[in-house]
Amino acid sequence: MSNKKIKCQINGVAVEVQEGTTVIEAIKKLNQEIAHYCWHPGLSVAGVCRLCMVDIEGQDKLQIACNTKVQEGMVISNQSQKVKKAVRWGLEFHLINHPLDCPICDQAGECELQDQYMKFGTYTPTMAESKVKKRKVVDLGSKIVLDTERCILCSRCVRFTDEVTKTHELGIFNRGDRSEIGVFKDKPLENDYALNTVDICPVGALTSKDFRFKQRVWYMKTSSSICTGCSTGCNIFVDYNEEGLWRVRPRYNEKINGYWMCDKGRGLYRNSNRKNRMNESFEVRDSKWEAISSIQALENLKNLLSQKDQVAFVLTGQYTNEEYESLLKHFPKGSYYHWLNDEKQKKDFDGLLLRGDKNPNTSGLKKVFPKIKTWKDFEKNSSQFQWVFVLAPENHNFYTDLEEKTLVFSKCQKVVWMSVGFNKFLSPKEHFWQIPMKSFFEKTGEYTNFKGIKQKVQKVQTLVPQALCVEEFLKLLKGEKLDLKRTHPYFKNNQFLGKTEKLW
Repeated sequence: MSNKKIKCQINGVAVEVQEGTTVIEAIKKLNQEIAHYCWHPGLSVAGVCRLCMVDIEGQDKLQIACNTKVQEGMVISNQSQKVKKAVRWGLEFHLINHPLDCPICDQAGECELQDQYMKFGTYTPTMAESKVKKRKVVDLGSKIVLDTERCILCSRCVRFTDEVTKTHELGIFNRGDRSEIGVFKDKPLENDYALNTVDICPVGALTSKDFRFKQRVWYMKTSSSICTGCSTGCNIFVDYNEEGLWRVRPRYNEKINGYWMCDKGRGLYRNSNRKNRMNESFEVRDSKWEAISSIQALENLKNLLSQKDQVAFVLTGQYTNEEYESLLKHFPKGSYYHWLNDEKQKKDFDGLLLRGDKNPNTSGLKKVFPKIKTWKDFEKNSSQFQWVFVLAPENHNFYTDLEEKTLVFSKCQKVVWMSVGFNKFLSPKEHFWQIPMKSFFEKTGEYTNFKGIKQKVQKVQTLVPQALCVEEFLKLLKGEKLDLKRTHPYFKNNQFLGKTEKLW
């Protein structure tokens, strides 16, 4: 796009935009509303929904804003009665065969069809023809279900698989009012970014099997955060309520992930929920893991820890810059070792977003510990340490070498495993502990991605009261007092489901 600036007028407001800007982009720049379905800023222009109509002074016919570029001196309006009538007719056309099943649709509450009807529609229907029936609950693969009756053929999903992933699974088949979205024979929608099609679907045609029928969106809150699934550090929205986390969606950041995120990162929310993690600390008694409070666990290990003991720290790039800094300040003479996930994967990159380094803060770790030693160095020296503290990965599923590395820890004298999740591979030996740590959702701090870009996350809600961040762990180790409750009054059970029947 050219750097040349051109001036125009939109709905009576003077605006200056770069040459090459489309009318819809200029309207969005003013934060004014305009009806549209097929246009998406991360995809090519299709111009198929015909809703983004605008009136341009000097032109007899209405134009579509998505494929019309702003020219010097243009006077544009989407507020005229002529435009409003055209948009209402377009909405009615889109709803000719729509099933109008909002009460049972998973998209209800965040559906662009609902929103735009209320903003630009509210017409009296004039079409009385019977609706065309199409396929329901169509399985597109392991992740997504399609309802072809709800689809308005905006083609966003097709363009996504053609232009972004370049995997070409989706197409529009048949003609006329029998046209429908579908996958090509023997090519299910299974690419690593498939769930982005659910995000960009403006209606309830594409729904995620993982989220489907679990929560109504008006019972959830949304917080901004960072994906901790790899070193890209995609910006995300996390949808949650009193019951825990339910969904992760991409949040736009031009410099990092654009409009998208990978499907693997979307699963990280499960790891933060109480049923999938340590809710208390564990200590070995009579060769068995026994749950105790985190305060008691730290008290027990503190009484055994001497300033003269040889202490080693095995660190993963899963913690914040502030946590690394506090650790170094408390143990300036400690021996520090870097545990990267499977070494064979660390240089892998799929060409879009997903990276082999499954850590959000490897760059930050190396900045705080520029001379940190390797895992091979730890293996050579592990027998000489009285204590080994492991700042383990938050999500064990991203570490394919977890069992292999844990075998080395099991041979050490005293081990403190610090993680969100319980390590089932760690041997129950005397003077072994497992301490629950806070997830990315429960702490404030800074991560540095592979490009060196620093990104801040804010604590949203405590999910496990007994879980600690590194700073809290160190305070308890120094004998300071912390008030760690066993539970929170806002915890409650799922208000909708006990069990979900299999629907496909």
